[in-house]
Amino acid sequence: MQGPRAVSPLVCIALTVLALNVGCKAKESAAGSTASEAAGGAGAGPASDEILFGAVLGLTGQEAAWGKSTNQGMRLAVKQINEAGGVDGKKIRMIAYDDRGLTTEAAAAATRLIVQDKVHMILGEFPSSLSLAMAPIAQSNKIPMLSPGSTNVRVTEGKDYVFRNCFIDPFQGTVMATFARNTLELSNVAILRDVRNDYSVGLADSFIEQFRKLEGSIAVDQSYSAGDIDFKAQLTAVRAAKPDAIFVPGYYTDVALIARQARELGIRVPLLGGDAWDSEKLFEIGGDALNGSYFSNHYSPDNPAPKVQEYLKAYQEAYGSTSDALAALGYDAVYMAADAIRRAGSTNPQAIRDALASTKDFDGVTGVITMDEHRNASKPAVILEIKDGKAVFAASVAP
Repeated sequence: MQGPRAVSPLVCIALTVLALNVGCKAKESAAGSTASEAAGGAGAGPASDEILFGAVLGLTGQEAAWGKSTNQGMRLAVKQINEAGGVDGKKIRMIAYDDRGLTTEAAAAATRLIVQDKVHMILGEFPSSLSLAMAPIAQSNKIPMLSPGSTNVRVTEGKDYVFRNCFIDPFQGTVMATFARNTLELSNVAILRDVRNDYSVGLADSFIEQFRKLEGSIAVDQSYSAGDIDFKAQLTAVRAAKPDAIFVPGYYTDVALIARQARELGIRVPLLGGDAWDSEKLFEIGGDALNGSYFSNHYSPDNPAPKVQEYLKAYQEAYGSTSDALAALGYDAVYMAADAIRRAGSTNPQAIRDALASTKDFDGVTGVITMDEHRNASKPAVILEIKDGKAVFAASVAP
């Protein structure tokens, strides 16, 4: 997916019309209501006794599994906060719009949430390319935006109203390169990146820089584009380079196919990757081909901390499944936003922005979070190893 450019005010207006015409409607899980069904109705603006969060999520499209998980984590947090009395006596109402994984619709949804729905806060997106489409709109309107999972460094760059509660690619790439070189003792790694994806390119660059600093070498640097289904030409070139491993910083849909085709070509070395691997669909599609591979992530359900285990129990009761990292990040995003509003003592956008910027030692499910001067979360990363079709804890790396 081609990375988006900044959106002008005229384009914003056009996108708002597009959102209304093409039916940029909210689509929720069974745990939450659609925007039009929510109290007050979409477009009514917040009532005096409520706090209005707007979420932009890819609930349909190629990476819909991410949107579904993030939505469920957010909905669980909203439910818990409201049942506990809300924020300073005010209940949270959340409107979520489906961007279908498209940058134009992500921008249109962000515009609609601000102009029509008059939200106090925007939550989203997960893919970096989509957050990059939304961020200039939030910034120009001075409405705080908190991304739960966009790790590309450019998402928050130069935008003092845009935040994230995940780590960034330079940290993630450094973590994986250090783990590969020092723990796995690999010396020669191949790269297979999605050249049209901001996330994939940034993570690959960070990995390469750190791996070379540690005196490792890059055997070959191959590329593909999102939507490709045949990777055998690239994998044949990788096989000829005889690497110790292949770093594949792609989305779970692509990674699963790459793993299967690599094994079909007789490539037995481990695959390495980042947090975009995290989805049950990865294992459904990739199967045994992924065993022995590693990826960095935001949390592990193996963590015995009471906060994590209490969250997992609540999530299981609500949805009948185990939470992935995306749901946990969405859950933390809602709690962080609520915490900022509570500390601000106001729903004034600048007051919320200032409180978010001063977040320190926030105890989240995905780790203890402190916001740095660039509005990025300083927090640990975990390394997960895939064994018998499951991701299990391998290591934790502090910032």
